[in-house]
Amino acid sequence: MAIRIFLILLAATLLPAQAEAVRIKDIAVFSGVRDNQLTGYGLVVGLSGTGDKKDSAFTMRSMVNMLEKMGVRVDMKQMKPKNVAAVMVTARMPVSSKPGTRIDVTVSSLGDSTSLLGGVLIQTPLKGIDGKVYALAQGPLTVGGFSVSGNQAQAQKNITTVAQVPGGAIIERAVPFEFNSQQSLTLNMNNPDFTTTNQVVERINKALGGIFARSVDVSTISLEIPSDFKGNMVPLMASLENIEITPDTAARVVVDEKTGTIILGRDVRISRVAVAHGNLQVTVRENQEVSQPGPFSGGSTAITQSTDLTAGEDQRNLNILEGATLQELVDALNSVGATPRDLISILRSMKSSGALHAHLEVI
Repeated sequence: MAIRIFLILLAATLLPAQAEAVRIKDIAVFSGVRDNQLTGYGLVVGLSGTGDKKDSAFTMRSMVNMLEKMGVRVDMKQMKPKNVAAVMVTARMPVSSKPGTRIDVTVSSLGDSTSLLGGVLIQTPLKGIDGKVYALAQGPLTVGGFSVSGNQAQAQKNITTVAQVPGGAIIERAVPFEFNSQQSLTLNMNNPDFTTTNQVVERINKALGGIFARSVDVSTISLEIPSDFKGNMVPLMASLENIEITPDTAARVVVDEKTGTIILGRDVRISRVAVAHGNLQVTVRENQEVSQPGPFSGGSTAITQSTDLTAGEDQRNLNILEGATLQELVDALNSVGATPRDLISILRSMKSSGALHAHLEVI
Protein backbone atom coordinates (compact mmCIF):
# COMPACT_ATOMS: atom_id res chain seq x y z
CA MET A 1 0.00 0.00 0.00
CA ALA A 2 2.86 2.42 0.78
CA ILE A 3 4.20 1.96 -2.76
CA ARG A 4 0.77 2.65 -4.24
CA ILE A 5 0.32 5.80 -2.17
CA PHE A 6 3.73 7.00 -3.36
CA LEU A 7 2.74 6.36 -6.99
CA ILE A 8 -0.52 8.32 -6.54
CA LEU A 9 1.33 11.27 -5.04
CA LEU A 10 3.99 11.05 -7.76
CA ALA A 11 1.35 10.97 -10.48
CA ALA A 12 -0.39 13.96 -8.95
CA THR A 13 2.83 15.98 -8.99
CA LEU A 14 3.87 14.90 -12.49
CA LEU A 15 0.54 15.70 -14.09
CA PRO A 16 0.93 18.66 -16.44
CA ALA A 17 0.44 21.88 -14.49
CA GLN A 18 -1.98 24.33 -16.05
CA ALA A 19 -2.92 27.90 -15.33
CA GLU A 20 -5.48 28.50 -12.60
CA ALA A 21 -5.19 24.93 -11.33
CA VAL A 22 -7.14 24.07 -8.19
CA ARG A 23 -7.34 21.01 -5.99
CA ILE A 24 -10.20 18.53 -6.19
CA LYS A 25 -10.99 19.19 -2.51
CA ASP A 26 -11.81 22.81 -3.41
CA ILE A 27 -14.36 22.07 -6.16
CA ALA A 28 -16.01 18.84 -5.00
CA VAL A 29 -17.25 17.11 -1.87
CA PHE A 30 -16.90 13.41 -1.02
CA SER A 31 -19.82 11.29 0.13
CA GLY A 32 -19.80 10.67 3.86
CA VAL A 33 -17.80 13.83 4.56
CA ARG A 34 -20.49 16.27 5.64
CA ASP A 35 -21.92 18.18 8.58
CA ASN A 36 -25.24 17.64 10.32
CA GLN A 37 -27.28 20.61 11.46
CA LEU A 38 -28.48 20.72 15.05
CA THR A 39 -31.09 23.07 16.53
CA GLY A 40 -32.36 23.79 20.02
CA TYR A 41 -34.42 26.28 22.04
CA GLY A 42 -33.03 27.70 25.24
CA LEU A 43 -32.71 30.61 27.63
CA VAL A 44 -29.91 33.10 28.19
CA VAL A 45 -29.67 34.50 31.72
CA GLY A 46 -27.53 37.13 33.43
CA LEU A 47 -28.30 40.00 31.07
CA SER A 48 -28.07 43.54 32.36
CA GLY A 49 -31.64 44.62 31.75
CA THR A 50 -31.42 43.94 27.98
CA GLY A 51 -33.53 40.80 27.96
CA ASP A 52 -37.04 40.20 26.65
CA LYS A 53 -39.92 42.41 27.73
CA LYS A 54 -42.74 41.24 29.97
CA ASP A 55 -45.12 40.78 27.03
CA SER A 56 -42.94 37.98 25.60
CA ALA A 57 -45.25 35.17 26.63
CA PHE A 58 -43.02 32.32 25.42
CA THR A 59 -40.08 33.64 27.46
CA MET A 60 -42.21 33.82 30.57
CA ARG A 61 -43.57 30.31 30.04
CA SER A 62 -40.07 28.92 29.47
CA MET A 63 -38.83 30.50 32.70
CA VAL A 64 -41.73 28.99 34.65
CA ASN A 65 -41.13 25.52 33.15
CA MET A 66 -37.41 25.69 33.90
CA LEU A 67 -37.92 26.73 37.52
CA GLU A 68 -40.64 24.14 38.11
CA LYS A 69 -38.29 21.39 36.90
CA MET A 70 -35.87 22.60 39.58
CA GLY A 71 -38.57 22.41 42.22
CA VAL A 72 -39.33 26.12 42.42
CA ARG A 73 -42.97 27.18 42.15
CA VAL A 74 -43.49 30.73 40.83
CA ASP A 75 -46.31 32.93 39.70
CA MET A 76 -45.85 33.97 36.07
CA LYS A 77 -47.62 37.31 36.70
CA GLN A 78 -44.94 38.33 39.20
CA MET A 79 -41.95 37.48 37.00
CA LYS A 80 -39.79 40.13 35.31
CA PRO A 81 -37.76 38.68 32.44
CA LYS A 82 -35.62 41.74 31.68
CA ASN A 83 -32.45 39.76 32.50
CA VAL A 84 -33.53 36.68 30.51
CA ALA A 85 -33.85 36.15 26.74
CA ALA A 86 -35.32 33.30 24.73
CA VAL A 87 -32.91 32.13 22.04
CA MET A 88 -32.46 29.63 19.24
CA VAL A 89 -29.25 27.62 19.43
CA THR A 90 -27.75 26.17 16.24
CA ALA A 91 -24.64 24.13 15.55
CA ARG A 92 -22.96 22.11 12.80
CA MET A 93 -21.92 18.62 13.85
CA PRO A 94 -19.26 16.92 11.70
CA VAL A 95 -20.05 13.33 10.76
CA SER A 96 -16.86 12.18 12.50
CA SER A 97 -17.85 13.68 15.89
CA LYS A 98 -17.83 11.21 18.76
CA PRO A 99 -19.34 11.49 22.26
CA GLY A 100 -17.31 13.95 24.28
CA THR A 101 -16.29 16.08 21.29
CA ARG A 102 -16.90 19.81 21.63
CA ILE A 103 -18.34 21.98 18.86
CA ASP A 104 -19.15 25.69 18.57
CA VAL A 105 -22.72 26.94 18.79
CA THR A 106 -24.49 30.09 17.60
CA VAL A 107 -27.10 31.75 19.82
CA SER A 108 -29.74 34.05 18.27
CA SER A 109 -32.39 36.09 20.07
CA LEU A 110 -36.02 35.09 19.49
CA GLY A 111 -37.86 37.84 21.35
CA ASP A 112 -37.35 41.57 21.73
CA SER A 113 -34.06 41.44 23.63
CA THR A 114 -31.78 44.35 22.72
CA SER A 115 -28.46 42.70 23.55
CA LEU A 116 -27.06 39.32 24.63
CA LEU A 117 -23.86 40.86 25.97
CA GLY A 118 -22.78 39.29 29.25
CA GLY A 119 -25.33 36.47 29.12
CA VAL A 120 -24.92 32.78 29.91
CA LEU A 121 -26.69 30.04 27.98
CA ILE A 122 -28.53 27.57 30.21
CA GLN A 123 -28.17 23.86 29.31
CA THR A 124 -29.94 23.37 25.99
CA PRO A 125 -30.44 20.04 24.16
CA LEU A 126 -29.61 20.19 20.45
CA LYS A 127 -31.62 17.91 18.16
CA GLY A 128 -31.16 16.66 14.62
CA ILE A 129 -33.74 16.32 11.88
CA ASP A 130 -34.78 12.95 13.31
CA GLY A 131 -35.78 14.55 16.62
CA LYS A 132 -33.02 12.85 18.63
CA VAL A 133 -30.72 14.78 20.97
CA TYR A 134 -27.12 14.73 19.73
CA ALA A 135 -25.51 17.43 21.86
CA LEU A 136 -25.95 19.59 24.98
CA ALA A 137 -25.01 23.28 24.85
CA GLN A 138 -24.19 25.58 27.76
CA GLY A 139 -21.77 28.38 28.61
CA PRO A 140 -21.04 32.13 28.58
CA LEU A 141 -21.69 34.02 25.35
CA THR A 142 -19.19 35.99 23.31
CA VAL A 143 -20.70 38.96 21.45
CA GLY A 144 -18.53 40.68 18.83
CA GLY A 145 -19.94 44.14 19.52
CA PHE A 146 -21.74 46.42 21.94
CA SER A 147 -24.84 48.57 22.18
CA VAL A 148 -25.18 51.66 24.39
CA SER A 149 -28.19 53.97 24.38
CA GLY A 150 -29.40 57.04 26.21
CA ASN A 151 -32.47 59.23 26.08
CA GLN A 152 -31.46 61.00 22.86
CA ALA A 153 -28.66 58.95 21.30
CA GLN A 154 -27.51 55.40 20.70
CA ALA A 155 -24.19 53.80 19.75
CA GLN A 156 -23.88 50.26 18.42
CA LYS A 157 -21.14 48.15 16.92
CA ASN A 158 -22.03 44.99 14.98
CA ILE A 159 -25.05 42.88 15.92
CA THR A 160 -25.57 42.27 19.63
CA THR A 161 -28.54 39.89 19.37
CA VAL A 162 -26.42 37.06 17.91
CA ALA A 163 -23.59 35.48 19.91
CA GLN A 164 -21.21 32.53 19.88
CA VAL A 165 -20.25 29.94 22.49
CA PRO A 166 -16.87 28.53 21.39
CA GLY A 167 -16.81 24.83 22.22
CA GLY A 168 -20.10 25.32 24.02
CA ALA A 169 -21.74 22.04 22.98
CA ILE A 170 -20.69 18.53 23.98
CA ILE A 171 -21.61 15.67 21.64
CA GLU A 172 -23.69 13.04 23.43
CA ARG A 173 -24.63 10.83 20.48
CA ALA A 174 -22.61 9.99 17.35
CA VAL A 175 -24.03 9.61 13.86
CA PRO A 176 -24.04 5.88 12.98
CA PHE A 177 -21.67 5.95 10.01
CA GLU A 178 -18.44 4.02 9.34
CA PHE A 179 -16.36 5.83 6.76
CA ASN A 180 -13.84 3.04 6.16
CA SER A 181 -16.56 0.44 5.53
CA GLN A 182 -17.57 2.00 2.18
CA GLN A 183 -16.95 -0.04 -0.96
CA SER A 184 -17.33 2.98 -3.25
CA LEU A 185 -17.29 6.75 -3.03
CA THR A 186 -19.27 9.51 -4.71
CA LEU A 187 -17.84 12.89 -5.61
CA ASN A 188 -20.31 15.74 -6.03
CA MET A 189 -19.03 18.70 -8.03
CA ASN A 190 -19.85 22.12 -6.61
CA ASN A 191 -20.49 23.62 -10.07
CA PRO A 192 -22.01 21.25 -12.65
CA ASP A 193 -19.92 21.18 -15.83
CA PHE A 194 -19.29 18.27 -18.20
CA THR A 195 -15.75 19.36 -19.09
CA THR A 196 -14.65 19.75 -15.47
CA THR A 197 -16.27 16.48 -14.38
CA ASN A 198 -14.62 14.55 -17.22
CA GLN A 199 -11.27 16.12 -16.37
CA VAL A 200 -11.57 15.00 -12.74
CA VAL A 201 -12.36 11.44 -13.85
CA GLU A 202 -9.33 11.32 -16.14
CA ARG A 203 -6.98 12.72 -13.51
CA ILE A 204 -8.15 10.28 -10.82
CA ASN A 205 -7.84 7.27 -13.13
CA LYS A 206 -4.39 8.38 -14.23
CA ALA A 207 -3.28 8.80 -10.60
CA LEU A 208 -4.67 5.39 -9.57
CA GLY A 209 -3.36 3.62 -12.63
CA GLY A 210 -6.68 2.07 -13.67
CA ILE A 211 -10.35 2.63 -14.44
CA PHE A 212 -11.69 3.29 -10.95
CA ALA A 213 -13.66 6.51 -11.50
CA ARG A 214 -16.52 7.14 -13.88
CA SER A 215 -18.92 10.02 -14.39
CA VAL A 216 -22.57 9.34 -13.54
CA ASP A 217 -23.91 12.71 -14.68
CA VAL A 218 -22.82 16.31 -15.11
CA SER A 219 -21.92 16.75 -11.44
CA THR A 220 -21.54 13.23 -9.98
CA ILE A 221 -18.53 10.91 -10.09
CA SER A 222 -18.57 7.33 -8.81
CA LEU A 223 -15.26 6.02 -7.47
CA GLU A 224 -14.59 2.33 -6.80
CA ILE A 225 -12.24 1.82 -3.86
CA PRO A 226 -9.04 -0.02 -4.88
CA SER A 227 -8.52 -3.26 -2.97
CA ASP A 228 -5.34 -1.93 -1.33
CA PHE A 229 -7.32 0.84 0.42
CA LYS A 230 -10.47 -1.02 1.51
CA GLY A 231 -10.81 -0.63 5.26
CA ASN A 232 -8.19 2.15 5.26
CA MET A 233 -9.46 4.96 3.05
CA VAL A 234 -7.86 7.97 4.73
CA PRO A 235 -4.52 7.67 2.84
CA LEU A 236 -6.45 7.36 -0.43
CA MET A 237 -8.56 10.45 0.31
CA ALA A 238 -5.52 12.47 1.35
CA SER A 239 -3.89 11.65 -1.98
CA LEU A 240 -6.86 12.20 -4.26
CA GLU A 241 -8.10 15.49 -2.81
CA ASN A 242 -4.78 17.21 -3.62
CA ILE A 243 -4.83 16.35 -7.33
CA GLU A 244 -4.95 19.62 -9.27
CA ILE A 245 -7.19 20.32 -12.25
CA THR A 246 -8.26 23.38 -14.22
CA PRO A 247 -12.02 23.93 -13.86
CA ASP A 248 -13.97 24.99 -16.92
CA THR A 249 -17.18 27.03 -16.71
CA ALA A 250 -19.69 28.43 -19.16
CA ALA A 251 -19.34 32.07 -20.19
CA ARG A 252 -21.39 34.14 -17.79
CA VAL A 253 -22.03 37.79 -16.97
CA VAL A 254 -23.50 38.55 -13.54
CA VAL A 255 -24.89 41.99 -12.75
CA ASP A 256 -26.25 43.31 -9.47
CA GLU A 257 -28.48 46.30 -10.14
CA LYS A 258 -28.79 47.10 -6.43
CA THR A 259 -25.10 47.96 -6.13
CA GLY A 260 -24.11 48.45 -9.78
CA THR A 261 -21.69 45.50 -9.65
CA ILE A 262 -20.69 43.70 -12.88
CA ILE A 263 -18.77 40.40 -12.98
CA LEU A 264 -17.44 39.11 -16.30
CA GLY A 265 -16.23 35.53 -16.72
CA ARG A 266 -12.97 34.86 -18.52
CA ASP A 267 -14.71 33.19 -21.47
CA VAL A 268 -17.12 36.04 -22.21
CA ARG A 269 -16.86 37.27 -25.81
CA ILE A 270 -18.60 39.93 -27.88
CA SER A 271 -18.90 40.07 -31.64
CA ARG A 272 -18.03 43.21 -33.57
CA VAL A 273 -20.78 45.72 -32.83
CA ALA A 274 -21.25 49.51 -32.83
CA VAL A 275 -22.57 51.10 -29.63
CA ALA A 276 -23.70 54.63 -28.80
CA HIS A 277 -24.99 55.16 -25.27
CA GLY A 278 -26.58 58.52 -24.47
CA ASN A 279 -27.31 59.93 -21.05
CA LEU A 280 -30.85 61.30 -20.82
CA GLN A 281 -31.59 63.49 -17.80
CA VAL A 282 -35.02 64.92 -16.95
CA THR A 283 -35.36 67.48 -14.14
CA VAL A 284 -38.67 68.56 -12.64
CA ARG A 285 -38.69 71.52 -10.25
CA GLU A 286 -41.77 72.73 -8.33
CA ASN A 287 -41.91 76.41 -7.31
CA GLN A 288 -44.29 78.21 -4.98
CA GLU A 289 -45.00 81.93 -5.42
CA VAL A 290 -47.06 84.33 -3.31
CA SER A 291 -49.63 86.43 -5.17
CA GLN A 292 -50.60 89.67 -3.46
CA PRO A 293 -53.85 91.49 -4.39
CA GLY A 294 -53.86 95.19 -5.30
CA PRO A 295 -54.50 97.90 -2.67
CA PHE A 296 -58.17 98.30 -1.71
CA SER A 297 -59.12 95.56 -4.20
CA GLY A 298 -60.77 93.40 -1.60
CA GLY A 299 -58.78 90.37 -2.74
CA SER A 300 -56.80 87.94 -0.58
CA THR A 301 -53.26 86.65 -0.66
CA ALA A 302 -52.85 83.35 -2.55
CA ILE A 303 -50.07 80.86 -3.21
CA THR A 304 -49.56 79.83 -6.82
CA GLN A 305 -47.71 76.77 -8.13
CA SER A 306 -45.34 76.70 -11.08
CA THR A 307 -43.46 73.78 -12.63
CA ASP A 308 -40.12 73.98 -14.49
CA LEU A 309 -39.30 71.01 -16.71
CA THR A 310 -35.89 70.59 -18.35
CA ALA A 311 -34.48 67.71 -20.34
CA GLY A 312 -30.95 67.13 -21.53
CA GLU A 313 -29.16 64.37 -23.40
CA ASP A 314 -25.45 63.89 -23.98
CA GLN A 315 -24.21 63.72 -27.54
CA ARG A 316 -22.41 60.41 -27.88
CA ASN A 317 -20.74 58.97 -30.97
CA LEU A 318 -20.86 55.37 -32.13
CA ASN A 319 -18.05 53.18 -30.80
CA ILE A 320 -17.06 49.89 -32.38
CA LEU A 321 -16.67 47.21 -29.70
CA GLU A 322 -15.17 43.78 -30.08
CA GLY A 323 -13.58 41.41 -27.60
CA ALA A 324 -11.85 38.12 -28.32
CA THR A 325 -10.27 38.01 -24.85
CA LEU A 326 -11.37 39.24 -21.45
CA GLN A 327 -8.86 42.11 -21.50
CA GLU A 328 -10.01 43.23 -24.94
CA LEU A 329 -13.62 43.10 -23.74
CA VAL A 330 -12.85 45.22 -20.67
CA ASP A 331 -10.91 47.75 -22.77
CA ALA A 332 -13.76 47.96 -25.29
CA LEU A 333 -16.39 48.58 -22.60
CA ASN A 334 -14.20 51.16 -20.88
CA SER A 335 -13.80 53.03 -24.18
CA VAL A 336 -17.52 53.88 -24.10
CA GLY A 337 -16.94 55.95 -20.96
CA ALA A 338 -20.10 54.73 -19.25
CA THR A 339 -20.72 54.22 -15.56
CA PRO A 340 -21.25 50.69 -14.18
CA ARG A 341 -25.03 51.20 -14.20
CA ASP A 342 -24.85 52.36 -17.84
CA LEU A 343 -22.78 49.28 -18.66
CA ILE A 344 -25.58 47.10 -17.30
CA SER A 345 -27.94 48.59 -19.88
CA ILE A 346 -25.32 48.20 -22.61
CA LEU A 347 -24.73 44.54 -21.77
CA ARG A 348 -28.48 43.88 -21.78
CA SER A 349 -28.81 45.49 -25.21
CA MET A 350 -25.86 43.47 -26.50
CA LYS A 351 -27.47 40.28 -25.25
CA SER A 352 -30.72 41.17 -27.03
CA SER A 353 -28.86 41.88 -30.28
CA GLY A 354 -26.95 38.59 -30.11
CA ALA A 355 -23.54 40.27 -29.85
CA LEU A 356 -22.87 39.13 -26.26
CA HIS A 357 -21.92 35.46 -26.24
CA ALA A 358 -22.54 34.63 -22.58
CA HIS A 359 -25.34 33.92 -20.18
CA LEU A 360 -26.54 37.18 -18.62
CA GLU A 361 -27.68 36.73 -15.03
CA VAL A 362 -29.25 39.54 -13.00
CA ILE A 363 -29.26 39.17 -9.21
